[in-house]
Amino acid sequence: MSELPDRSYVLDQHMRITVLTRGGETDGRHDLVRGFAGPGMATALHAHSRYEERLFMLDGELTVWAGEERVVLGPGDFYTIRRNVPHMLQAGPSGADTLNISSPAAFAELVERTATPARLAGPETALDLDLFMRVTAELGDTVLGPPGTTPGSLGPGAADAIHAARPPVPGPHA
Repeated sequence: MSELPDRSYVLDQHMRITVLTRGGETDGRHDLVRGFAGPGMATALHAHSRYEERLFMLDGELTVWAGEERVVLGPGDFYTIRRNVPHMLQAGPSGADTLNISSPAAFAELVERTATPARLAGPETALDLDLFMRVTAELGDTVLGPPGTTPGSLGPGAADAIHAARPPVPGPHA
C-alpha cells in the first residue's frame, strides 16, 4: 500500500480536519473527513444545496440545529442533515470529534481548497474568508448568518424559501 500524502488541515484556529477519503477516490459518491472542533466552536448558519451531511460522533459533544430540530450528539451518535436544510453546529465544552460524510462529495474539497495545511499552520493562522466564501458558493452552499445563529432566527418558512431558490439536484434515477 502506498503512503497517503498529508491530508491534515487547520480551518481558522478552531477546527482541525483530516481528509480520509476524497471525492475523486469514490467517483464523487461521497467523501469522509475527521474533524475536531475546539470547545464551544460554532459554525455559521448555512445550507448545502448539492449534498447531504452525515455526522458520526467519536468523542465529545456536538449540538446540531437543523431546520426545526435541536439535537445534542455524544459518542456513538449519528445524524443526517438533508440538502437545503439550514443548520448550525456547536461543539460542547470539551470539543467535538466527528466523522463527517458528505454525499455526493463536496466537503473534503472545501477543506482542501480553503484550509491551511496543518504542517504550515501556526498561532497566527487565519481563515481567508473571501476565498472560503467563493468556494462555498461554488460548491452550492449558502451562508445564512454568522457563527452561532440558529435556524429559528430566520423565521417561519425559511427552509422552504431556500429550497425553492435552489435548482433540483438530479438523483440516481433522474
